[in-house]
Amino acid sequence: MFALIAFFIILLAETGRLPFDNPSTHLELTMIHEATILEYSGKSLALIEWSQAIKQIIFLTLFVNIFIPWGIADNFSFLQISFGVFSTIAKIIILSILIAFIEIHVAKWRLFRVPDLITIAIASSMIGVVFFFL
Repeated sequence: MFALIAFFIILLAETGRLPFDNPSTHLELTMIHEATILEYSGKSLALIEWSQAIKQIIFLTLFVNIFIPWGIADNFSFLQISFGVFSTIAKIIILSILIAFIEIHVAKWRLFRVPDLITIAIASSMIGVVFFFL
């Protein structure tokens, strides 16, 4: 449970979701992703945005396969593999809806409350490691 909390917070931070990357504020304060792609346009900007989308899909797939492993195929039959693919896609869609719901409700957090989320993630992962080895 502690690893799930830590990985979810790190997923939000690493993909630049809204509590960590608020595009309505000044560039030098919180716009991590937008400040790095400010000078690009056209095909280069499309490739950068595409790479960010791929990164988010990879993180969501890792989260789903590690923490919600139901529906993963255990043999190589066509039925099992197709059910595994469809269940993974469904779980990623549900997780994306959950992330959008969280973004809607924490959109106006103060800048000084954001590092508390990273602190919670680190503390949660440390507690999880301690409980794992006890």
